Amino acid sequence: MCSLEKRGNVWVLTLAGDDPQHRLNPTLIGSLASALSRLSSLATPGSVLLTTAHGKFFSNGFDLAWARAASNPSAAYDRLQSLVASFRPIVAALLSLPMPTIAAVNGHASAAGFMLAISHDYVLMRGDRGVLYMPEVDLGLPLPDYFTAVMRSKMKSPAVLRDLVLGGAKMRGAEAVKTGIVDSAHDSEESTVEAAMRLGEQLAGRKWVGEVYAEIRKSLYPVACNSLGLTQKAIVSKI
Repeated sequence: MCSLEKRGNVWVLTLAGDDPQHRLNPTLIGSLASALSRLSSLATPGSVLLTTAHGKFFSNGFDLAWARAASNPSAAYDRLQSLVASFRPIVAALLSLPMPTIAAVNGHASAAGFMLAISHDYVLMRGDRGVLYMPEVDLGLPLPDYFTAVMRSKMKSPAVLRDLVLGGAKMRGAEAVKTGIVDSAHDSEESTVEAAMRLGEQLAGRKWVGEVYAEIRKSLYPVACNSLGLTQKAIVSKI
């Protein structure tokens, strides 16, 4: 599950529930979908989304334990594919949400959890604990096409992309800032969220029109948006 609360013009979406790893299973993915749909309908000029979690993990990716608990290998594969398919609209919703978005990564962000983080406009990370990690090569799992498209759109260094995807590198906060994946790293979970709130308040103060902001965002990441089936809408200029 996840919770959604409004602090001024900043909407705070927090991954919650009994699983401290915040693994993306049908329940959490469904909760995220509902929250993002609600946000899209409630957006006003100046709205901002801040996504975070509590504890050691931001999100440890898809719930592979849930998939493997199926009755046989074929059913387990089907469960995993259902997670891949149902998470795709979450990434699409973030790339088309009519407001600025910030991820305050409080801990480990792995696989789909890493994708969740970088689907936001800004990524702030806890520097004293937590890593960014794409473990598919270590787990023997293929990379979904939209994962690749988003990563290529968000990360401009082929060497960094190679090390993360083909090398299974685990990247801490300082290195993630240096490579441009993360905007800033902070000393604790609390300071990460506080910095994200300050950024959110600054962005909210600009009072941007959300629909225009979303269309400009989509124009920046055409490869990712094409992979996700997102198209740009025509916006009539006020000039």
